[in-house]
Amino acid sequence: MCLALALPFYPKNIFLPKLWEVSPISRMLFPLTVFSNAVILVVALVVWIVSRNIYWRWKTSRRLFEGNQSKESVGKKILVLITGYKVPINKLEEKWHVYPLEDIEENVQNNPKRKLIVLPKDQGRNAIVDRLANAVKSGAIEDGVWASPGLPMLILITVGLIVALFSGDIIWTLVSLMFR
Repeated sequence: MCLALALPFYPKNIFLPKLWEVSPISRMLFPLTVFSNAVILVVALVVWIVSRNIYWRWKTSRRLFEGNQSKESVGKKILVLITGYKVPINKLEEKWHVYPLEDIEENVQNNPKRKLIVLPKDQGRNAIVDRLANAVKSGAIEDGVWASPGLPMLILITVGLIVALFSGDIIWTLVSLMFR
């Protein structure tokens, strides 16, 4: 809303896109262009995450969902697959903005029960990371747990704004290139 109040129209007196022309949508509804650019960046991020998961599977020859995770619902697996990737436990401990997408039950040591978490929360993050680290150190599970980068939409909107100012509307450009 602040962006819509600050820049309701494309600031053509200050910026001119370097790669393409300013779309009619950008001229009249600049915040919509910024938002659509951010959505395209989210799609690109999902493609990158899925590619990273495929590469990890190919490189390690390990299953993506191990133990009890293989019994989780298909929808939950798809959500985890497009929003997270496998990381070593030490990276999960070091980086505060990476959230675990799985948890482990403490009571079962010989046959640990790993479960997927679709909506990670900041509360309880450290306790989950500690449980996973203890399970990895004891050898109950292999190193490599599901985690998600905690990227807020505000960062993607900021990048979408920068792209809109210097390059224009991504969707308009793609549509224009298709019909040339």
